[in-house]
Amino acid sequence: MKAVITAGGRIEGTFARDAGTSIKALASVRGETMLARIVAALRANGATRIAVVGGSEVRAACSDVVERVIDESPSGATNLLLALQAWPEDGEPLLYATSDLPYVTGEAVGAFLTRVPPGTLAIALAEVAAFDRRFPGVSGFGITLAGERVVNGGVFSLPAGSPEKVAQIARRFFDARKQPWRMAGFLSPIVLVRFLFGRLSVADLEAMAVRMLQVPATAIRNCAPELAFDVDTDVEYRYASAHE
Repeated sequence: MKAVITAGGRIEGTFARDAGTSIKALASVRGETMLARIVAALRANGATRIAVVGGSEVRAACSDVVERVIDESPSGATNLLLALQAWPEDGEPLLYATSDLPYVTGEAVGAFLTRVPPGTLAIALAEVAAFDRRFPGVSGFGITLAGERVVNGGVFSLPAGSPEKVAQIARRFFDARKQPWRMAGFLSPIVLVRFLFGRLSVADLEAMAVRMLQVPATAIRNCAPELAFDVDTDVEYRYASAHE
């Protein structure tokens, strides 16, 4: 299996002081960096080719445990494109993962992969109720789509031939990835209206992905909450550092 991890995110202020680094992927959580955790989770699932997109600090931290380190760009959108182009097209799917998942495990990644239909682009989704049970006291995670509360995961499976198609639209959506209303507006005014009135569903998004990319696409529901807890703030980092 081939895989790629984006690890270019920077942190500052209290977050950086608490983490002891300005590179989010290299922040240590309970004795291990988040980058090391996702590399281990991918290896546990048979990844024999892992590429990491990052800077010189990331290269120094992981060049001896991954097959390729790709020099990052100052642009997050460009780094996403570099990730999608990390490995030549060879008929195998590509597993894409973010590097800020402090609870990720090989078991959680494996459970996701076993449910991905062949030849299908897939994203991991956790149910908010399960997420709240696993991580009590955490706020700010989750989105409501047509009455369904879900949390996006940080692991994606891209079937053979799809990374190039995804790359064609990736830059347009990158800056809106944390603001679903903006993402909906990029798709069409009708989609935006459906989202604003609470009528846009996961199934709607799956259908739109199929139309735009011309590949089967699905959201894998009820994935492990460990795939959906990502660290964007110092509060989240301190929570992950203090709770198993």
